[in-house]
Amino acid sequence: MVLFKKKRKKRVLVIGLDGVPHSLLLDLAQKGVMASTSRLIDSGHLHRMKASLPEISAVSWTNFMTGANPGSHGIFGFTDFKKDSYELRFPNFLDLKKETFWDKLGEFRKKCIIINQPSTYPARQIYGTLISGFVAIELSKAVYPLSCLAPLEKMRYQIDINTHKSRENEEFLWKELAKTLNTRQKALDLFWLEDWDYFEFVFTGTDRLHHFLWDAYKNEKHLYHQNFLDYYKQIDELINKIVVSFRKLSNEENGLYLLSDHGFTGIEQEIYLNVWLEKEGYLGFTSPSPESLTEILPSSRAFTMEPNRIYLNLKEKFPQGCVEQSEVKALKEEISNKLRRLEYNGKKVVRQVFDAEEIYSGPFTSKGPDLIVLSEYGFDIKGSVKKKQVFGRSNLQGMHTWDDAFFWAKEEQSQDLFISDLAEIILNNFI
Repeated sequence: MVLFKKKRKKRVLVIGLDGVPHSLLLDLAQKGVMASTSRLIDSGHLHRMKASLPEISAVSWTNFMTGANPGSHGIFGFTDFKKDSYELRFPNFLDLKKETFWDKLGEFRKKCIIINQPSTYPARQIYGTLISGFVAIELSKAVYPLSCLAPLEKMRYQIDINTHKSRENEEFLWKELAKTLNTRQKALDLFWLEDWDYFEFVFTGTDRLHHFLWDAYKNEKHLYHQNFLDYYKQIDELINKIVVSFRKLSNEENGLYLLSDHGFTGIEQEIYLNVWLEKEGYLGFTSPSPESLTEILPSSRAFTMEPNRIYLNLKEKFPQGCVEQSEVKALKEEISNKLRRLEYNGKKVVRQVFDAEEIYSGPFTSKGPDLIVLSEYGFDIKGSVKKKQVFGRSNLQGMHTWDDAFFWAKEEQSQDLFISDLAEIILNNFI
């Protein structure tokens, strides 16, 4: 008599590590700090991956969850302009113009559990459970369904660290990182027990740590170097716990993926792009000490929105626009060529200037920036209108990078991999 085992349902698990570069992951794996992750890497394929443009979480995670670019999904950054205005607004999950891949899974009654996914606030209905990651203001609006709120409140679930206080106080930062990691694990333990088809769990303390204490990673004599390594050991242990549990559930690894949304590196100098535009004659303000872009002079031809998006002051797009469509191509080329020549102490600071029309596609392309400036490693582009010099420093230690994100899978993928490619790879597991 032949006994047939019941076929296990197909499951997919995604573990996200916000802001963890390919280079750092390899380094910590090879040094034994992330010993379990090292074994996992050896059992599959670790790919160096390109993030979104701009290389920030709000856009990169949205590219990931939609499989699209800003021209199609409508999210161009953490901030955008109010309609017919120079005033800023903060787009949220309700502004997303394209469905996510877990929306598609829900159409096929595939239950999804998403824990700590950035750029999903306020949480909206999915077939399953969604707990928003940063930027989320109120826990009650960061959870779907609302029946999940009570157990999260009971465990004192914390979405994000207090970034303002953590930026100024390293001891407070470590306490906040420990607290968020602890409650994140409690949420994992709770929702893992449910019946699910797709499970996603994202670490975001890594991004915060890199912004505030990148030097602790690079400098072995740093006061907090061992704290940095110990934090990654904790992450490694939790990754191993999740992977072991997943193997027991699915008996395979073809549906297991690890990824980051962008890379990271240390900061040598910050570049204040609006100051540069003003010095070059493209931008002016009605006040010698402007507070925002609402004080722009009507004669201004270009301005920057954080972090590295340049907008032309187009007549049909902005209330005081002066740039005609016939001038756009020449003005883009002129600004791009000047930026490519920009140097700091003899070092080139701009790696590439992208024309948004060439890298974005879709019905919302015209609503976004005209140019995206990609800096060389170490030069962090900012959009402040309050600075007086082109170069300067704040107390931030780490900056995002575009081409040093990572993606791990059991099977080898394309050599030229972008984060927007991952939605299709994940969905193919269920086809």
